Parts: sequence; C-alpha cells; structure tokens
Amino acid sequence: MKKGIHPEEYRLVAFKDMSNGITTITKSTAATKETIEIDGVEYPLIKMEISNTSHPFYTGKVKLVDTAGRVDKFMSRYKNHMANRKK
Repeated sequence: MKKGIHPEEYRLVAFKDMSNGITTITKSTAATKETIEIDGVEYPLIKMEISNTSHPFYTGKVKLVDTAGRVDKFMSRYKNHMANRKK
C-alpha cells in the first residue's frame, strides 16, 4: 500500500439500514451530522437505503426495493416518451 494516502482519523460510526432498521457499528472516516445513542453511547450515524442485511443477493429473498417511487417515476417518463414518439 502507498503511504500517506489513507486517513488516520478512524472513529466508531453507526450505519443504519433504513429498510429493516438493523444498525452496525464499525470504524469509518465518513462525515455525518446525525448521531444515535446505542447502549448509552452516542455514535455518528450514517443512514443507508440498503445493506448486506437487506439486499436480495445476501438474504436470498427476491424483492423489489422501490425507494422514493423510482419505478413509478421511470414508468411515467417512459410512458410520456413513447407518447411523444407517436406524434
């Protein structure tokens, strides 16, 4: 590994999977403004939409994760695009 390219200020950070509520604590340098208290200790909080605890590849469960209506937005744009092509 090259010397001097990796940060030296690692700290414990809580990563929370918002789809299932599971929180994992690990070392990170990621910046965040939010915090969470776990067992009386306050940690910086990083919110994630999906993690290995909810991703279908790792869980073996196939499910469609539609955060913020992305599928609906795509379908409405595609429908409008096809309607404009027919004109």
